[in-house]
Amino acid sequence: MSTSSRGDARRALMRSIARFRLVLAKMDTPRLLVLGYIVYVVLGWILLALPQAQRLPVSSIDTLFIAASAVSTTGLVSVDPGTSFTFFGQLVILGLIQVGGLGYMTMGSFVTLATYHRLSGVRVRVVRAAFSLPEDFDPARFLWWVLFFTIGCEAAGALALYAVFAQAGVEAPVWSAIFHSVSAFCTAGFSLNATSFEAFVGNPTINLVVGALSLLGAMGFLVVFDAFRTGFGRQRYLGFTSKVIFRLTLLFVLVGTVLILAVEPVLAEMPPTQRLLAAFFQTMTASTTVGFNTVPIADLSNAVIVVLLALMVVGASPAGTGGGLKTTSLAVLVGLVRSTLKGRDDVRYFNRTVPIERVRAAAASLAFYAGLLTFALFLLFLTERGAAFETVLFEAVSAMGTVGLSMGITGELSELGKLIIVVLMLAGRVGILTFGIALATHDEPEEEQEDCDLVL
Repeated sequence: MSTSSRGDARRALMRSIARFRLVLAKMDTPRLLVLGYIVYVVLGWILLALPQAQRLPVSSIDTLFIAASAVSTTGLVSVDPGTSFTFFGQLVILGLIQVGGLGYMTMGSFVTLATYHRLSGVRVRVVRAAFSLPEDFDPARFLWWVLFFTIGCEAAGALALYAVFAQAGVEAPVWSAIFHSVSAFCTAGFSLNATSFEAFVGNPTINLVVGALSLLGAMGFLVVFDAFRTGFGRQRYLGFTSKVIFRLTLLFVLVGTVLILAVEPVLAEMPPTQRLLAAFFQTMTASTTVGFNTVPIADLSNAVIVVLLALMVVGASPAGTGGGLKTTSLAVLVGLVRSTLKGRDDVRYFNRTVPIERVRAAAASLAFYAGLLTFALFLLFLTERGAAFETVLFEAVSAMGTVGLSMGITGELSELGKLIIVVLMLAGRVGILTFGIALATHDEPEEEQEDCDLVL
């Protein structure tokens, strides 16, 4: 190729890149978030399809399913990652989990900050949306905090898990400790063990370390950052959002643990300490959306399945690694119900007035969640005709909450069923409301509005 031809090709490439960046700059944030996660899923799909990544033959639909589950930090698996993929394949899965847990643009933003010491306008918009940052938070400073906090937590968790795995004779204890520590902090629920942590149901270290990592990831970087500033005297009190998240998270864990401990027959034959650990772990894994388990989910009673469903629907907190409707949305909806029952015009929670835009967002999230779940269940019952109702319902809720718990149907899903679950997992990771906004049309012309006299 001549020098002029190479120059023309280079200029054409630069023009294409410039046009692509212009398109991204004009794209609204929700669609940009969805597009970003889809790109990472496709990249992971390609890498996991390589022969070097597979120890056993894995179909294209299953590699797509695993890639989507990893990027969305869900943890639902149609094949066993520990036996189906090589070390390279497991490394790809871990990388997808880390990217999905931190947010798809966060990793690139770290490189940008280290190189140029600033963020572009597009990156600032996406980071603010991904972490639900208030206007007074500096995105660049917050990202550095996220990086150091994540590395610190995952390293500490890996060290603690290594000691237990080495003593228990787990294969490749160093790699297993790193993999499970990252998976726990990112609330991904991926495990190299075929039965998750069922072999460690009575091990206090495993239960508490995995629980601590999952809770830190699920409560959100914003809350931990707020607690850090309060603990070191940079502010006097926790912010209102942090207080709500702390209280609701603690409430869910305590109430869920007590309920499961009291009514689950599977736990009745265990020693008292083991029963308590098992009840705590299953509550924690549903409420943080981490998705590990220490007892077989399919063996649990229907009453406990209802408890887990409720916890999975609510899910984790904003600016964290988990999915679901979010604890703050539940708080707003509870305030809305109380205000309606008391005949108040404003919505209050903990004696604070909730802005009307937050109320609308919470109500819209619940409505879109219910609509998407209903439509997905309709399709799943067409594709999975022999499956039990509660099994399919549990799978769909688990996918939308990016939880990863399953009653055993995941590997038996049809190809269309797996694609439906893939969509639900991505919707849960992006955020239910954000996913709905991304699908909505924003270019409708405004029409003259009239008051509505609809009676409720």
